[in-house]
Amino acid sequence: MINSDRLVKTFCDIVQIDSISGEEDEIAEDLTSRLESLGLTVEADDYGNLIANSENFDSSFESPPILLSVHMDTVDPGRGIKPQVADGVIRSDGTTIIGGDAKAGVAAVLEAIESINEDKAEHLPYQVCLTREEETGLHGARNLDFSKIYAKEAIVFDGEGPVNTVTVAAPTYIGFTIEITGRAAHAGVEPEKGLSAIRIAAELITRMPQGRLDEDTTFNIGLIEGGSVRNTVPEDAKIVGEFRSQNIETIDNIGLEIKDIISRVQLMYPDAELKEHLHTEFEHYEFGDKDPTYIRVAEAMSQMNLTPSMKSSGGGTDGNVFRLKGITSVVVGMADNGMHTVREHVKVDELTDAAQFCEIILKAEQ
Repeated sequence: MINSDRLVKTFCDIVQIDSISGEEDEIAEDLTSRLESLGLTVEADDYGNLIANSENFDSSFESPPILLSVHMDTVDPGRGIKPQVADGVIRSDGTTIIGGDAKAGVAAVLEAIESINEDKAEHLPYQVCLTREEETGLHGARNLDFSKIYAKEAIVFDGEGPVNTVTVAAPTYIGFTIEITGRAAHAGVEPEKGLSAIRIAAELITRMPQGRLDEDTTFNIGLIEGGSVRNTVPEDAKIVGEFRSQNIETIDNIGLEIKDIISRVQLMYPDAELKEHLHTEFEHYEFGDKDPTYIRVAEAMSQMNLTPSMKSSGGGTDGNVFRLKGITSVVVGMADNGMHTVREHVKVDELTDAAQFCEIILKAEQ
């Protein structure tokens, strides 16, 4: 039986281990110890992702195991988290995130396994995958050693809200960088000899789309850099942005639009050098209620008297990578709310539901 008090303690314990993206060694060590104490065998791949196998796991099984997936890293401000539990909600002290993304999912998976062990219940063979650097571009999943993954279906605990929030579509995400090289000059003595890279950057930015372009598409310039000191015409500048869409044709059109804008601005400043780089961070997926893993998820939720709330997401998860690799994956909520803000909070009753859902998934008949 799920023990809510133990679940909350586990969550509060692990969020106090700093694990900003790229700095997951300490949390990986802690989670390795916890999983091994629960009877799982744990190994790290070359990238540092953790892959754990249940005691009844055998790679020669005709029926493949189920995969439980969560990421270990968190975002800033996420150092020195001080969890506070009051009125059925877990929050930080207001100066940091609480780390529910995705340690609420980690705690739910750990509690489900511990509950099954306590009850000595029969369960499916399963694997647990804990990835690094999800928040910075799904790098852990993209570098995961899939030769160690035998599952064909995955439940990814990385959604916002209660566990019955099911992500049925996620966009393609394109990141881009534009580097501008102008010509430096003394701003007070001979500015006419200069060619301002910042001015050119402004010409580019004002011509680009911004914000929500349609129901399925967003575009954002998130970072601009340039210049050296205030009395020098800036020689270098950089623009960093992204665009996302559920529509592949729209993605292609925006890419062409960016190249066209760069070409037109290049004609305005022929002595400048403009270089662009577009890269795909993750790719679109979409499924309906006939998807086999969704059916598994919906049946488990029905045992809890929950109805799946099928929603599209503007973000990506490790599920994008798993589906690209042929593993049918469903992302579910993990009781986290207000992700990536100091107002982030985890509801205890929803966290308990997430753990119970995980337990039901593992106890399902093959």
